[in-house]
Amino acid sequence: MRDITKYFGTIHANDGVNLDIYRGEILSLLGENGSGKTTLMNMLSGIYYPDRGQIYINGEPVTIRSPREAYDYGIGMIHQHFKLVDVFTAAENIVLGLEEEGKLDLNKTADRIREICDAYGFDVDPNQKIYDMSVSQKQTVEIVKVLYRGADILILDEPTAVLTPQETDKLFAVLRNMKEDGKTIIIITHKLHEVEEISDRVAVLRKGIFIGDLITSETNAQEMTNMMVGHEVELNIDRPEPKDPKPKIVVDGLTVRSSDGVLKLDDVSFTANAGEILGIAGISGCGQKELLEAIAGLQKVEKGSISYIEDDGTEESLIGKDPLEIASMGVSLSFVPEDRLGMGLVGSMDLTDNMMLRSFRRGKTVFTDRKTPRKLAEKVVKELDVKTPGLSTPVRRLSGGNVQKVLVGREIASSPTVLLSAYVVRGLDINSSYMIYDLINKQKERGVAVIYVGEDLDVLLELCDRILVLCGGKVSGVVDGRTADKREVGMMMTRLGGGAGIE
Repeated sequence: MRDITKYFGTIHANDGVNLDIYRGEILSLLGENGSGKTTLMNMLSGIYYPDRGQIYINGEPVTIRSPREAYDYGIGMIHQHFKLVDVFTAAENIVLGLEEEGKLDLNKTADRIREICDAYGFDVDPNQKIYDMSVSQKQTVEIVKVLYRGADILILDEPTAVLTPQETDKLFAVLRNMKEDGKTIIIITHKLHEVEEISDRVAVLRKGIFIGDLITSETNAQEMTNMMVGHEVELNIDRPEPKDPKPKIVVDGLTVRSSDGVLKLDDVSFTANAGEILGIAGISGCGQKELLEAIAGLQKVEKGSISYIEDDGTEESLIGKDPLEIASMGVSLSFVPEDRLGMGLVGSMDLTDNMMLRSFRRGKTVFTDRKTPRKLAEKVVKELDVKTPGLSTPVRRLSGGNVQKVLVGREIASSPTVLLSAYVVRGLDINSSYMIYDLINKQKERGVAVIYVGEDLDVLLELCDRILVLCGGKVSGVVDGRTADKREVGMMMTRLGGGAGIE
């Protein structure tokens, strides 16, 4: 890629990027949020077209105007959010959109899929429906789909974001087999320990500009981080000892079903203490979302109790109350949901108005106070380094990481006694992530009961005091964050472990 440049309005997503990609290597593409990693790979895979610059393949200049043309050159991208049709089988998804000669023969397709799986060590049932698959199985289908189309260069965007340690090991084994076969793998990721484990070379972008590349075996996490950020970054998560932890939220026998009757939480019991961070671990869709929403008054509860314990020891039931009723009880509860723009913020509103969503009911007059939310917006932008053209910019125009900073800043600014956070650093770069971990620890030191749902087990084990492990909506156990083993927790997440006592 030579002099690759891409603008979005006045924003320079990529500015004169020169990047070499070699046959038979695993390349990690690193950079902070908004550094242009995904944009650059979207141009290589035909989703975007560069405003300037030239792509060469095997020394020949090429023009890639669509994903179909990218496939013609042997390039395929596996996106962070899978693009599969749930009611179709794996085989039907893999051939969807392909123009094959003659009548479609799914048996022939299934045989070809099995050949690919045998060659690289995949485990896919061509006749299994997508809705019956785990997250790692869906990702496998996406990779096989790209290989089926003849890709020699595979781009994976945050491939391990929602995988257990065991699933990550399996994926890395497959990627190594593909590399041995001469395939080129490009991984966009924020997890530096995985970069060190799997990649041969690292390329770093900062603010849309190519900073340089490094041989992975000759560098370390600290050097890579400093290149990404442009200055020294402390890579330690502090974990202060809880001071006088007392029960704040007590959940007993909680059972929740989805609107279509699917059991999401089954007899879940635990205690979240003030001045402590309780982590929630589990593979995607194991009831984490429903658990936080039930506590926040956003999810109907079929059975069980959720109690809020006042400082004087009196109990208040939160069951059957909506967020407004919970607030009117004097319970200061903040919620950072997984769906940032669906539940947390209004995409069409600017930063000030989104801050006002938290405070407009406090007004004593018919006139809305705009000064206080504006000051809060200015404070969040400054302290959390939110990249935005201005306070009047609609939130939907910000990158995912900056949207997350706005949401976290607003919720923490409301001085909660209980902070519920779902995937609070998902998609955030290292610098921003450590900023958020520091904010969460400060809440803990203030005596806030923090419930932290995360997908990175390394972070959960470094940040949390205790970790509640969910598997299929049930509690597998509660482990001590200081002494727990990552692989043991991974086994508990997939029902292979269990046996840890509930504290």
